Amino acid sequence: MEEPRERLDAAVLPVPETGILLDLASWGPLPRPEGLDQALKAMEQLEAGGRANPDETGDDGQPGRRVGHYWLRAPERAPDGLEASIREGMGRCRAVAEELLAGIQPTAVLHLGIGGSALGPHLLAESLRPVAAEGLSAASYHVLDNIDPDGLADHLVGLDLSRTLVVVVSKSGSTTETRGCLARVMQCYVDAEVPFAPRAVALTTPGSALDQRAAAEGWAASLPVWTWVGGRTSLFASVGLFPAWLLGIDADALLAGAAAMDRAGRQPWETNPAAWLAAAWLAAQQDRPRAMVVLPYADRLRSLGRYLQQLVMESLGKRWSRSGEERRAGLCVYGNKGTTDQHAFVQQLRDGPDDFFACFLTVQRPAELDPPLIDGARASDLLYGFLLGSQQALCDDGKHSLQLCLESLGPRSLGALIALFERAVGIYAELLDINAYHQPGVQAGKLAASSALQAQRQLLEALDQTAQSAFELAAQAGLDDPLLAWRLLSRLAVSGQIAREGGKKPSEARFHAI
Repeated sequence: MEEPRERLDAAVLPVPETGILLDLASWGPLPRPEGLDQALKAMEQLEAGGRANPDETGDDGQPGRRVGHYWLRAPERAPDGLEASIREGMGRCRAVAEELLAGIQPTAVLHLGIGGSALGPHLLAESLRPVAAEGLSAASYHVLDNIDPDGLADHLVGLDLSRTLVVVVSKSGSTTETRGCLARVMQCYVDAEVPFAPRAVALTTPGSALDQRAAAEGWAASLPVWTWVGGRTSLFASVGLFPAWLLGIDADALLAGAAAMDRAGRQPWETNPAAWLAAAWLAAQQDRPRAMVVLPYADRLRSLGRYLQQLVMESLGKRWSRSGEERRAGLCVYGNKGTTDQHAFVQQLRDGPDDFFACFLTVQRPAELDPPLIDGARASDLLYGFLLGSQQALCDDGKHSLQLCLESLGPRSLGALIALFERAVGIYAELLDINAYHQPGVQAGKLAASSALQAQRQLLEALDQTAQSAFELAAQAGLDDPLLAWRLLSRLAVSGQIAREGGKKPSEARFHAI
């Protein structure tokens, strides 16, 4: 009888002031990772203003960009007099939100952003809005995070633009996808003969192209997103706080929950939940790569997996260590929600390859009415029973899993949950000697996309009324990739922008201007 008691005490960690409990009892007590003291010291230095990205210029003009998202929930810890700037920026978020709510009385918001500029606000709206005060609903907070014309049309249909706010998020102001969404939205305002500027708010770096445009066109406000806040950790900046105030979500409680988790994350190993979580990730990779399957047994957390995909995979997916060693590090994240996935991919998790570990999440006290349904059991009882069943089934097959238990789902617990994963990412990266705060692979994709768009422009310039093959047009346009030329020309033809003459084989197709 002593072994289960010792296991429980050694592998379950309640986190004070957060309403979160980390349960590793099905996994067992984890060994303290080698190098943890050094990793925690590195995190301490980071919070003190250490330079994380030596290949970038910092906000103060010095070599090396700092990483300061931790300062957003503890401004008093910020170096170089940044505390006043943080507090002033946060105060403006609330004041501008209150002013627009009173003046425009919006019935909808169009939130334009991509990556961290969209995933965080979407998570907030979906998980917290149903229990917030009267006003805008989660359904009326439209996140435009793609330039798919059909998707844009779905968001724009049926809106009263005179009572629709537009929030545009881009640190640089030059993000191609966001600029495209903005052009489409602005045309809708022109067509509806509704003034755009009084209903528009920019969330951007002070002095950026977007900031300058907002000032020149007389937008309602421009709120700061500092250079030392990365996109995937911007939920506690204006990117998340401004939408929170618009939606009636208590942003102060969100920040307080994150601050409480940060305090726990600075503790020694024995009481440090972020170190425990990072240790679990590390233990899972000892003999082979394993993905993290995120399974929230709560509908309002259905988008948590998507949020964590960016936070974890963009941070940890790195080819090189800081010392220049090829590492090919990473932690794949996927998942949806329980009990839905018990009728979907849990079959493979149970009987398929040992290539994952599961992270179950449960909300123990629902916000809504929860009467008895079947044999005296409530819906929440059934839900947790299915979670335990799935976890036991995996355990019986030797698969590892953990539980994150939230007493309830509110701003404080959600803030703490996100802060837990943020710090676990930081600690894990330090244990692997990789930089969690840059994203060279993302930049490579952006550069390749720019090249493809430039190739399209060159092909359009080469087209005339003479039908030619993709190979001929590629040569005329000065392109050394005829396959890329064929793909671009084929899509342009299907979309009706150019004409195509058939050929039985793809290579025989010929294209000309309309």
